[in-house]
Amino acid sequence: MKKINDDKINKMPIALFNGTVATTNGIYQISNITIEEAKALIQEHSYISAIGHEATAQAMSDLLGVGVEMNRIQFFQEVGQKAIVLKLNVRPPEGVILTREEIEKVGYSFKLMERLQ
Repeated sequence: MKKINDDKINKMPIALFNGTVATTNGIYQISNITIEEAKALIQEHSYISAIGHEATAQAMSDLLGVGVEMNRIQFFQEVGQKAIVLKLNVRPPEGVILTREEIEKVGYSFKLMERLQ
């Protein structure tokens, strides 16, 4: 396995996602993370939003204390790069876009998604 330079990893922005989706081929690790841990990662590193829904961007802004904008970009997570994911507790029906209030109602957790290889 190729070793990544720690300086390069420390300079990579934390990606913000609204789902645990592999953005490219690789090996990923997903684990639970607290809001406090997520805030600390964002303070330590810069971040880039790949949040595709306005209500999720609002929720992450409120919860993380930073201005997260909806940003429907094609994002490719790099080896060594971390992502913070707001993962809903239930999958909405096809075609349904939840409001900020509905996100709170169904519940969510934060995940740390790391691309290992």
